[in-house]
Amino acid sequence: MAFSPAAERIDKWLWTVRIFKTRSLATDACRAGSVTVNSQPVKPSRDVRAGEVVVVRQGLIHRTLKVRAVPPARVGAKLVAAYCEDQTPPAEFAKARAQRVQQFLARARGSGRPTKRDRRLIDRLFG
Repeated sequence: MAFSPAAERIDKWLWTVRIFKTRSLATDACRAGSVTVNSQPVKPSRDVRAGEVVVVRQGLIHRTLKVRAVPPARVGAKLVAAYCEDQTPPAEFAKARAQRVQQFLARARGSGRPTKRDRRLIDRLFG
């Protein structure tokens, strides 16, 4: 059985539970103030322990995660649930989906009204 530490750096924990693709992205997010632990902004070197609540701002979404345990190394996607509990409300994910559709439908400023062809394409997309 592998040794599991009681505490680990927040940037490393975010990387091991697959919130960020690389550890340097997790470190940058901490430095930018996008990560809070128990409602306090944190530095990348802050230790995180089981029972703490971590909020990560990723674009429009504020992901809320409860630390269950600290993994000894980066874990597979199927094992992430053993180390963190995702408490993000569904409204956060809906907000991101709505924004994605709005960006897709956005027209360049000054391009005028949609043409007849544009309208048909939009109707085909939603119809």
